[in-house]
Amino acid sequence: MLNVEEVLERLVRFNTIKDKENKEILDYIEKILISIGFKTEKRDKFLIMYNKKETPLGFLGHTDTVEFTDDWKYKKFDLTKTENKLYGLGICDMKSGIAAIISAISQINFKDFNKGMKLYFTYDEEIGFSGIKDVINYEKKFPSTMIIGEPTNNEIIVGSKGLMEYKILFKGIKTHSSTPEKGKSAVMSAISFINELNSFYENKLKKDLNLDFEIPYTTMNIGKINGGNAINSVPDSCEILIDFRTTDKEKEKSIINILQMLKEKYKCEIKELNKLSAFVNKGKISNKTSNFITEASFLQNDRIILGAGPITAHEVNEYITTESLYNLVKQYKELIKKYCC
Repeated sequence: MLNVEEVLERLVRFNTIKDKENKEILDYIEKILISIGFKTEKRDKFLIMYNKKETPLGFLGHTDTVEFTDDWKYKKFDLTKTENKLYGLGICDMKSGIAAIISAISQINFKDFNKGMKLYFTYDEEIGFSGIKDVINYEKKFPSTMIIGEPTNNEIIVGSKGLMEYKILFKGIKTHSSTPEKGKSAVMSAISFINELNSFYENKLKKDLNLDFEIPYTTMNIGKINGGNAINSVPDSCEILIDFRTTDKEKEKSIINILQMLKEKYKCEIKELNKLSAFVNKGKISNKTSNFITEASFLQNDRIILGAGPITAHEVNEYITTESLYNLVKQYKELIKKYCC
């Protein structure tokens, strides 16, 4: 039996910002899982392991973390315990999830079970999702149920909104600001485009509700606008970044249609950066959904998102509580028994 705090302490020591010590953390995970009866199926920048031929249950977790700021009070690569709180970079998102699954499976005698599990450890979740994309390209068939150990404060989440991200580029004609009629402002084109898109958002997207989600409509965010280079020049280029958090595929279609119409009207270039559909696995063990995106959104089977809390991912002095961590081990053990017996 492996103590979850001891495993977590080891995991936090690895500097996996931008996957810096990816090999080292996978070496540790692989070695410890082999010691409790798991076999390696595939090892690259990601790691896939299993313990029986029939694996109806899978666990997926990313090993990388975000960068840190100078405002941290505690050591980033050490586990610091203060009363009932455990501090460390990536401890919430999501090394606690990985530690809990390792501890949970070490406490189960799989000889009593006919079925086993498959474990997936990915990289580059925080920046580009390269790890899960590589795993999907490799894996022919995932287990029918997958647990994703992202932080949820011990709440079982079975659905997530979709994501559509776009970069839109507007071209104009540069001239001196004293003679604007000789040019064409790319910034003004972008503003007109945004105004029309915002009207669509306010009058269409926000009024079409889907009560599966806490925010029950598809949201839109203009995340960045960048155009022009001088106060006295009419700008000849402007770029905007937009994301939508979608509730269903019908909204995806309506967004694609309005963007196509606006593209033709404003003669702009639209590049799709990401497109992930919403999912909800209703009526099983929970009906709770999330507005954020995880690697679960890349999968197609039944998905359970379940991890420790409170949710302090990406925060200064990131932490979880000891109670949440030990409860998570219990929850994982219950799910293993439910699906593998």
